[in-house]
Amino acid sequence: MQAFLFQQPSTVADAVKAFGAGSEIKYLAGGQSLLPSMRLGLAAPETLIDLDRVDELKGITVSGDTVTIGAMTRHAEIAASADVKRLVPGLAHLAEMIGDRQVRNRGTIGGSLANNDPAACYPSAVLALDASLKTNQRTIEAKDFFKGLYETALAPDELLVSITFTKPEKSAYYKFRQQASHFALVGVFVAKSTNGARVAVTGAGPVVFRMKALEAKLDAQWVPESCDGVTMSADGLNSDLHATAEYRAHLIPVLTKRAVAETV
Repeated sequence: MQAFLFQQPSTVADAVKAFGAGSEIKYLAGGQSLLPSMRLGLAAPETLIDLDRVDELKGITVSGDTVTIGAMTRHAEIAASADVKRLVPGLAHLAEMIGDRQVRNRGTIGGSLANNDPAACYPSAVLALDASLKTNQRTIEAKDFFKGLYETALAPDELLVSITFTKPEKSAYYKFRQQASHFALVGVFVAKSTNGARVAVTGAGPVVFRMKALEAKLDAQWVPESCDGVTMSADGLNSDLHATAEYRAHLIPVLTKRAVAETV
């Protein structure tokens, strides 16, 4: 790992100002993805802006049926939050299943979303729940946030501040995980709300996506059996040493059925 400048601002304004003061700069959230990449020589920023002291980016607040989670809120905090469990139980369960205890106590929701790993869990919840993502510049709707492999709508200097979720009628997350990393080989988040049924899939492709065929079945009847007989093409899905594209395609309706079963 090469030498780098380390800065610790205490406000969002100072963090954004520091980012604009040079080149090859990265924001550091929980560090669960960036620091391993630096150790392997896959990333070599000249400056790291540590966000841990920016209190504006932390915490969970509730207003009516909405819950807003600061970008620097740890996975463990989300998993343990009584408010998240009450309003969006599927999200609390998702956070509880991320990595191991060390990862859950260091990793952050904002860091995960900004990194947009194709096997990360949070993108499925954000997309299925039609969440809104607030940055220091604007608010981005979930459907517009995830662009591709490790790519989001965030500009290089844009800082994710918080994510707001509206209470769904039902929600659940189910994943088939890679045993060493606990990343999702396939993860499915299901939600039922006034916008209808949502089925968001992570781990299967290069970026999170919605499974419209399953949504149509669940819109007609929200029962596990609605998933029976639905198939998905393996075209464009991930294939690696852990699972083939065909296997991932097979898992999507299976895991969706299990997730729906947890809500009924």
